[in-house]
Amino acid sequence: MNEQEIIYTMALTRINYFNLAGLLQLYRELGSATAIIENRQHIREMVPEASPRLIAGLNNIGEALKRAETEWEYDLAHQIQPITMNDSRYPQRLKECDDAPLMLFYKGSADLNQQRVINIVGTRHCTTYGQDVIHRFVQDLRKHCPRVLIVSGMAYGVDIHAHREALQNGYETVGVLAHGLDYLYPHQHKPTANAMLTQGGLLTEHFTQTNADKMNFVRRNRIVAGMSDACILVESAAKGGGLITCRLSREYNRDVFAFPGRIGDEYSEGCNNLIRDNGAALINSAEDFVNAMGWEEDAALMNAQQQGIERDFFPMLSPDETEVFDALRKENDQNVNRLAVNTNLSVGRLTSLLFEMEMKGVVRTMAGGVYHVLI
Repeated sequence: MNEQEIIYTMALTRINYFNLAGLLQLYRELGSATAIIENRQHIREMVPEASPRLIAGLNNIGEALKRAETEWEYDLAHQIQPITMNDSRYPQRLKECDDAPLMLFYKGSADLNQQRVINIVGTRHCTTYGQDVIHRFVQDLRKHCPRVLIVSGMAYGVDIHAHREALQNGYETVGVLAHGLDYLYPHQHKPTANAMLTQGGLLTEHFTQTNADKMNFVRRNRIVAGMSDACILVESAAKGGGLITCRLSREYNRDVFAFPGRIGDEYSEGCNNLIRDNGAALINSAEDFVNAMGWEEDAALMNAQQQGIERDFFPMLSPDETEVFDALRKENDQNVNRLAVNTNLSVGRLTSLLFEMEMKGVVRTMAGGVYHVLI
């Protein structure tokens, strides 16, 4: 992604912060931030429904561009990855959502487009029961699904326990922040955040020098929900941020699950009500979740690998197919462009090979146009 497109995308997010849907529509219509800004004097002709506020912002974009240039320089100096919506690193599940941010800022090592992505959310007042639920769930999930990216919000309570259990069980985990990447709130979670940089990452839509305001936490929840396959509510009072994430997940057609709690317990009321109102499926274990999601094959594949099944039993592969297979075994879940770089095969040739390999049951196409090796 070129520097100009990144800076232009940053600038756009500054001028239309409160009308993401309108900005996103314009972006999708014209295909890039560069196209929007270079044609800003003619936006009304190209997109008649563009809002007056957006038109005014485009005509007075100078200050936003200066702020974007400053942000770009800071990001370069601090190993922050600006990710525009047209970047292959952008979470493809999130990209489907009508209020997805045009720009994300990322610091970490995890692929945001892994085959399996879940979020674990809930109250900031996580009880001993909730901590035990998270511990047991993540530990058991690891036995069923060896590769899952666990997402949460780095907050007190359920969030931080989810991140820590993910780290302890060998999962990558990403924290979605309600502020910029120049500091961390709450500061007490800094050691966990540091560990996540090499076993996951930190993600935000916010520029540096953005405070952790209350509204930003609500906005943060849509990223947590949108980038995941499923939402898991552990504990919640009758009202809370976890319930907002569950609602957003349903609106995005994601699966929603909740652990039940004892009747009368304050921080089980939200979960119990959600289950009662058919807003979430009841689960008691990781096995329940895996079966509901249809992810049983992950455990079977892991067992097969542990038992040392030899390549001789695999479908017959041509030399080129073998090269693609080896590239995916070395780094799974790659898109065609990345495979082209790693194999020195043309995109056209790869498309044909991947189709044949899919017919043989060797690979499968996943969300975001990535290919996952199955054996």
